[in-house]
Amino acid sequence: MIVTSNWLKDFVDFDLSPEELSHRLTMVGLEIDAMEKLGEGLDSVIVARLASVEQHPEADRLTLCQVETGRETVQVVCGATNHKSGDLVALAQVGSVLPGDFKIKKSKIRGVESQGMLCSEKELHLAEESAGIMILPAGLALGQPVFAALGLKDVRLELGLTPNRADCLSVVGVAREVAAMVGKTVHVPCAPMVEQGRAIDGETSVTIEQPKMCPRYAARLIKGVKIGPSPEWLVRRLEAVGMRSISNVVDVTNYVLLELGHPLHAFDFNLLRGRKIVVKEAQPNTSFTTLDSQFRLLQAGDLVICDGEGPVALAGIMGGENSEIGPETVDILLESAYFDPMTIRRTSKRLGIHSESSHRFERGADVDMVPVALDRAASLILEVAGGTLAQGAIDNYPHILPARKITITARRTGEILGLNLDALEIKQLLSGLGLKCQLEVDRADGALTVDIPAYRHDLEREIDLIEEVARLNGYDKIPTTMPASRMLAQQGGNQEYVARLRNLMVASGFAEIINYSFISPTAYNRIGLAENDPRHTSVAIVNPLTEEQSVMRTTLVPSLLDTLARNLSYRSRDLALFELRPVFLPKAGQELPEESLRITAVLCGRRTPEGWNQGAELVDFFDIKGVAESLCQSFHLGDLSWDNSASENFLHPGKSCTLSSGEQVLGTLGELHPQVLEKYEIDLPVYLLDLSVPQLISGGALHGGFKPLSRFPDVYRDSAFLLDDAVTAQAVLDLVGTVKIKDLEEVVLFDLYRGKGIPEGKKSLGVRLRYRSMEKTLTDEEVTKSHGKVVQALINQLGAEIR
Repeated sequence: MIVTSNWLKDFVDFDLSPEELSHRLTMVGLEIDAMEKLGEGLDSVIVARLASVEQHPEADRLTLCQVETGRETVQVVCGATNHKSGDLVALAQVGSVLPGDFKIKKSKIRGVESQGMLCSEKELHLAEESAGIMILPAGLALGQPVFAALGLKDVRLELGLTPNRADCLSVVGVAREVAAMVGKTVHVPCAPMVEQGRAIDGETSVTIEQPKMCPRYAARLIKGVKIGPSPEWLVRRLEAVGMRSISNVVDVTNYVLLELGHPLHAFDFNLLRGRKIVVKEAQPNTSFTTLDSQFRLLQAGDLVICDGEGPVALAGIMGGENSEIGPETVDILLESAYFDPMTIRRTSKRLGIHSESSHRFERGADVDMVPVALDRAASLILEVAGGTLAQGAIDNYPHILPARKITITARRTGEILGLNLDALEIKQLLSGLGLKCQLEVDRADGALTVDIPAYRHDLEREIDLIEEVARLNGYDKIPTTMPASRMLAQQGGNQEYVARLRNLMVASGFAEIINYSFISPTAYNRIGLAENDPRHTSVAIVNPLTEEQSVMRTTLVPSLLDTLARNLSYRSRDLALFELRPVFLPKAGQELPEESLRITAVLCGRRTPEGWNQGAELVDFFDIKGVAESLCQSFHLGDLSWDNSASENFLHPGKSCTLSSGEQVLGTLGELHPQVLEKYEIDLPVYLLDLSVPQLISGGALHGGFKPLSRFPDVYRDSAFLLDDAVTAQAVLDLVGTVKIKDLEEVVLFDLYRGKGIPEGKKSLGVRLRYRSMEKTLTDEEVTKSHGKVVQALINQLGAEIR
């Protein structure tokens, strides 16, 4: 939103310097993004008269002008063609510096001396485009600065408004804030009108078929207008805030939009078929061409303004070409309405149209401003375009929107802000914004009942009014205090498990990442999930920011791989990343999904940092397996098993497995499938771990059981077995665990060998068994007997051979 200091002074009397005004507006929450002093440093651009205009002797497209400044006559070469003798012009004298750091010097142009430059509106930053030099109004004194003579010395302020402050999308809205700061009253311009035409009810009608989408619609009829250029004051005011002048009637609607914050639209009344207005919902697949000459395909849910036969405007967004104001227009129907913000926002977003009108309606306009803006615009149109105003106005308001009241107490305000303000001080602050406050004298907590005006959609609860008190009283007056807090002696629930899990991953060399909880529905295809996988069914977001973030994720894998691929593209090759976040799995018959916590980690690159005495050995499957074992060991999970016959589609078959503790599946781990790596453009092996945190917690414990240490020595037996390749090491370990031997303390696989001396289709597994008794020192015969049971079991059940 752009306003100027002079325009604000039309509404409220204040005497603040530009710097102070900018600072104080920022301090009350209306941040000033930019401030420009119009005309600053341009006092050397003066009013001058063209004494004569002749053809340049050496150039057909240049003129030689004798220019009177009031003190002297100077010669200036000009390239424009819209000037003549006697015109008053803007002369930039030698030594002037125009916007853009353009310095005016004495020069020779095609052999003729030129002492200055005749300026256009564009060169003085008064307009974006100009067809020639600036011709000034007659009667201005020669020699005075142009900006001062035209009253253009001003300060332009650009406000960076938050979406909730739709009330400040107007000059009057900002003026309310200034009035509250300086303790003055806002004066809304009056709208004098003379109604001389026929009664409007006999000329046209307005029907609202969708009162929920359009609660209020008002109109006035003006006949006999003359479409043409706007007067100078109107053009200058619009251009001062960056808006281009179009024609007098259109300029008035834009002017009132900026002034009062309420959009209006003018229809060519003679182009309205049936001479009536019907506000209704569009029929599906209705075609319509808007003022920007773009073809639009409307759908059900779009609100349109229709005449007797079809649409003539997209309600609250843009008018149509079929009712556009043009040079031949003589009668106009002026619209002022209030539209449902959600309806406008939905249609505007779907069609990709963002106009000054939709910008205000979708944030919430002021329903009470409808007749005020209508009368103000009608008055200005009569002033700048003439015409006859029909008697009366149509104001269709079938269901009056209820008034809102909020109660605020001095006690609660003091508790929140730490200020000692009484009810009268709070009333004075809020009244400065135009809020009507009634003191509840029978309440001891200093209560005020505040009537909320229709233009303050952001005020919904007591805390909103407390925020108004804080910013109006001054954020700098809020004392610095320590917040009250309650310290917990220990973590509750599963927090200790999650904290330990996170610490274990960091201690293992992993860095935690946090991704968005929403992803693209196509992300599951990139990791190769089967079509019937339940994780394909995601909870859709009602209002996603982008298609890439439109569903809640059911697995952490796609997000983690996106992060991994992005870091690899930055040439960070040695990565160990993990994410510990919930996934969202839909539950049949329930609105809310089930949130299940998971931990997913990826590992790639070198095992150790590069050094002069270290190789570049890459991580492998056993590195990620070691991480899984470390986690299980920390949670005292026993009876671990690794099943390489079951895994995920996104993992490499034969290089991945499912991890279980007893009968409970904890998750999967292994090397990523080459096809998945290709889709993510990853060119090195990546190892992934994906575990269910609830399963880890439910089967484990923070503190394991204890048993006394044996004071007797242990005895080791190493054996190498020749087995079929199909027999897994896990099968060997599982079988050893089933042999009933009292003193067997530990079984470790220490060697795997294939190669010379080993038959094709066979492998050699080296197993170390440790024996120890809690009661005595074992003899060699006892150990040999126990070990023989193990060996025999492997021979009988797995077909093992002793090497």
